[in-house]
Amino acid sequence: MLGLEAQALSALSSSIDGRFSAAVDLLLKVQGRVIVSGMGKSGHVGRKIAATLASTGTPAMFVHPGEASHGDLGMITAQDAALLLSNSGEVRELADLIEYTRRFGVPMAGITSNPQSTLARNSDVALILPKAAEACPMGLAPTTSTTMMLALGDALAVALMERRGFTQDQYRVFHPGGNLGRRLVRVSDIMHAGDEVPIVNRQLPVADVLITMTSKRFGCAGVCDADQNLIGIVTDGDLRRHMSRGLLGLTAADIMTPSPKTIRSSALAAEALRLMNQSERPFTCLFVVADDAVDGQASPPVGILHIHDCLRAGVA
Repeated sequence: MLGLEAQALSALSSSIDGRFSAAVDLLLKVQGRVIVSGMGKSGHVGRKIAATLASTGTPAMFVHPGEASHGDLGMITAQDAALLLSNSGEVRELADLIEYTRRFGVPMAGITSNPQSTLARNSDVALILPKAAEACPMGLAPTTSTTMMLALGDALAVALMERRGFTQDQYRVFHPGGNLGRRLVRVSDIMHAGDEVPIVNRQLPVADVLITMTSKRFGCAGVCDADQNLIGIVTDGDLRRHMSRGLLGLTAADIMTPSPKTIRSSALAAEALRLMNQSERPFTCLFVVADDAVDGQASPPVGILHIHDCLRAGVA
């Protein structure tokens, strides 16, 4: 069975021609939504295609052809385009949808295996599936045909995504929940900024550094030069390493660890977590710099990220 479907997908890939590009162009010009419809198993595939389009930057919705004949045609406007699915191209439930698109000038693309069918002949662009035997032993249940429909719908969605220049940030907006949302959380989304950032001047006495570290509650303080560039970090470990009776007479510059690791604000939080965990000496806080910061040069900090911020956001 799987071999038959794999062969069908290979045949589908080989059959792609200029009509596929024409279908992408048709759907790309839509000012409204892509209305996807199909009956039976084609309808189930259509629902998935509509969901994939919508999540990748092409507004789309599924309209059941039966419901369309009883009022849901009103959901379709002249700014929309239709994508109709039918292996035979002769499903009677699609007749009203086909007639409606032709009557009101709604652009329509069809996916079918019958180039002489009503659906193919009335489509502005007809995407024809190659002839392939159904994987069902009786050759009746839609199996191979629906696999090809689904793959062709995915191909349309990806092509539209690329043509639109759909970005990872846009994708994240549409996928705020679940594993996808957590994987795409950026440092800027969860970092602490403004007065929350523990920053001290390099000449500040250690006694005042301690006050800043205690009040900000990050267990560290960033040390900046006169131009507000981050040049070092003071941690609890630095305090212990310099523990002596003269400790409070020292300055931040005397006890700091120079050139601390930083991360850009647009980086993924997962990258920050990896940096904190995979260092020779794992640490819990990471100062954040602007995206235009120059590698190897000290830059002003714009925020701070604690490992707990990553864990609370579900980044692990």
